Amino acid sequence: MKKILFALLLILPLAVSAQSRIETGSIFSTKLGCEQKYNVYLPDGYNQWDRYPVIYLLHGLYGDYSNWVKSGRMKEVADELIACGEVRPCVMVMPNAGDKDVHGYQNGYFNVQDWPYEDFFFDEFLPEVERKYHCGGEKGLRAVIGLSMGGGGAIVYAQHHPRLFSSAYGMSAWLDHKDRDIRGTDRVGSKLALTDRSVRDHSALDFIDWVGPVTKEELKTVAWFLDCGDDDHLLQLSVDLHLKMRKAGIPCELRVHNGGHTWEYWHRALYTALPFASRNFGK
Repeated sequence: MKKILFALLLILPLAVSAQSRIETGSIFSTKLGCEQKYNVYLPDGYNQWDRYPVIYLLHGLYGDYSNWVKSGRMKEVADELIACGEVRPCVMVMPNAGDKDVHGYQNGYFNVQDWPYEDFFFDEFLPEVERKYHCGGEKGLRAVIGLSMGGGGAIVYAQHHPRLFSSAYGMSAWLDHKDRDIRGTDRVGSKLALTDRSVRDHSALDFIDWVGPVTKEELKTVAWFLDCGDDDHLLQLSVDLHLKMRKAGIPCELRVHNGGHTWEYWHRALYTALPFASRNFGK
């Protein structure tokens, strides 16, 4: 009998798992002229009467809004970190800015021809999801995290809008495209060339070179974190931006770990990224 009771006590914590949930929603964008899907993580005990902090999780090239849940397994990471107190209960929003068909479908977080995505994100998407899920609403309750193309998007969004984000975290961030070929021109009507040029035109590195003293002071109010694998082909971009930020007097953390441009790396990185965002809420 004692052995059975002991076994039940071991099983019980597994049975009482976090009652968080993932919801899939959509918003029609008048700016983009189409419906845009998104995923949202709602923590255990979520109710619409409380105001929650919000973290925006941006996917990479060849990805979409479902990647963080399916490939990054963000729900299990968030559940674990919230349960142990390392992360405040918060809403996590995963927008859609692309498709696996990078030649036929426009990808990217910036405004390009026939794809004013940054305008959509800040004028339509962000206000709508924060109203619907009663989250964010101010700088101290809003963070942005992204990987690869989304890592660059996260950093540049916070550069462009430092009054809106308490922190920005770039994993394996695609921060610039100056030293690489523009791809996709071999296919008639390919959208990939537009994506490449958008990253070139919205270089996070150039931004630090060109920014004025007033904006530099605003950038200091954002907590910055760059995280990249030692075998990642984009590592030098994170190193270069980190050095430029230091020279400009803007505090920025840089971590280089074992790994490459893979979901294994980004899944592990969430264990650093989510607590970082949580620690900086309220600042």
